[in-house]
Amino acid sequence: MPRFIPLNYQQTSMVVINYLDQLQFGTFEHAIHHLIDERLDLSVFYPKYQNDATGRPAYDPAALLKIILFGYSKGITSSRELQWCCETNIIFKALSCDSVPHYTTIAAFVSGRKQEIESVFEQVLLICHQQGLLGNELFAIDGCKMSSNAAKEWSGTFKELQEKRIKLKRQISYHMNEHEKLDKSESADEVRKQRAVQAIETLNKAHEKIEQFLKESEPRMGKGKRPQEVKSNITDNESAKMTTSKGTIQGYNGVATVDKKHQIIVDARVFGEGQEHHTLKPVLEGIQDRFQRLAINDDILTSQTIITADTGFANEKNMQYLHDNGINAYIPDNKFRSRDPKFNEQKQKHGKRQQDNKVSKVALIPANEFHFDPINMTCVCPMGEAMWKTWERTEVSGGKRICFEGKIRACRGCEKKHQCLRNPASPDKPKGHGRLVSFLINGKQRPPTYTDWMKHRVDSAHGKQIYSHRMSVVEPVFGNIGTNKKLKRFSLRGKDKVQGQWHLFCLIHNIEKLKNYGQLAA
Repeated sequence: MPRFIPLNYQQTSMVVINYLDQLQFGTFEHAIHHLIDERLDLSVFYPKYQNDATGRPAYDPAALLKIILFGYSKGITSSRELQWCCETNIIFKALSCDSVPHYTTIAAFVSGRKQEIESVFEQVLLICHQQGLLGNELFAIDGCKMSSNAAKEWSGTFKELQEKRIKLKRQISYHMNEHEKLDKSESADEVRKQRAVQAIETLNKAHEKIEQFLKESEPRMGKGKRPQEVKSNITDNESAKMTTSKGTIQGYNGVATVDKKHQIIVDARVFGEGQEHHTLKPVLEGIQDRFQRLAINDDILTSQTIITADTGFANEKNMQYLHDNGINAYIPDNKFRSRDPKFNEQKQKHGKRQQDNKVSKVALIPANEFHFDPINMTCVCPMGEAMWKTWERTEVSGGKRICFEGKIRACRGCEKKHQCLRNPASPDKPKGHGRLVSFLINGKQRPPTYTDWMKHRVDSAHGKQIYSHRMSVVEPVFGNIGTNKKLKRFSLRGKDKVQGQWHLFCLIHNIEKLKNYGQLAA
């Protein structure tokens, strides 16, 4: 039998390590080390330190920034885990030069350095511009909704929160009575008594939390022509409840503006609202201000730079803003695809199986066969049954639309219900209704709008060719941040803290691009 050198993994040994040798050229950790030590000015971090003459020496912000950026690039956002990595991982030891910051120091640096992190983001962006990585030809804007460190169960309007407070009071009263019964009972064991006490304490804390929030806060109002109250959140009132493809979340919308040439992020900001309509103007104004301060372009918006965004950013007010400021933008409305014949051809070509199995719609009796009297505002169905008016409204065109509904009893026994109702069984349901039919009175052709102006731009052959680049520019960026960097949720609370964390992830993406396509890759 062959003999081998025995292996003992429990042994310890002293190894001489040169930390600089661990940062191999061409790696991401080397790019971070080189940029922070050689190219970036970190003096923006210094004013918050007050230990010039007295006090303990602080950890160098260069070392803190290195380990945070490298940790975030590996999907490590926990400050406790970053501290553990500095104790055990050789790359973290090399980046921090064998210093081990406490997890509270790391957490305070991430959550309390929003403006300083933004300054570093702008410095890296300027380096990208100096090395020719910015094309400034097309910018794609999109948002990525992610949950934050706040529970959606603590959301609600002030009325809902007041009702929840009353409900908690009733539960506290119930458990108090139960606890009193257990005290009087000689057969009750101590475990049941202890559980009752714990339940009362938990409910009291929740009640006090809601009580304090209602006293110190005001109802949160939404944006728009007619502001209405939106749901507040007791844990993080700057976050919002948002509907995504994966369900409803409580969090923020991280909006990024990406340059087409090398997918460099030129602007990154978070918004505590699900609707993206109100984010377009501040994003574009932020880009204009940043490019002027960095002397990249004095008027980036009114130059030949193209702005693209998805349908979530389209509304009449935004279209007017783009038109009045001469911004070369292509932002389609939500009916964009339905007007494009190519999508209909794709359905016919690739959706054959689904179309064959599709149940064809029944041709209903048209509205012009109903006897409508616009003078007396009455309507009679083809079978002679009177209908009742349900509502009327003024259309955008200036005309008035009147809607009538058939009586359920008449529709149930009608011999033509299979020709008149899309679902003939609906009148038999408890909450069913009869046939609905509407008529337009004094309809006028509405004047052209700014949305029509944008429709004309996007529907043109040139507009379709430009807009086709949007997805290939911005979506891979979110894929890199969300999948490769494992950013599934923000781990902080408060808009300023989340903004700093979003800047850190976007900063990592730009440094990777600089490493791969800039002079650091040479």
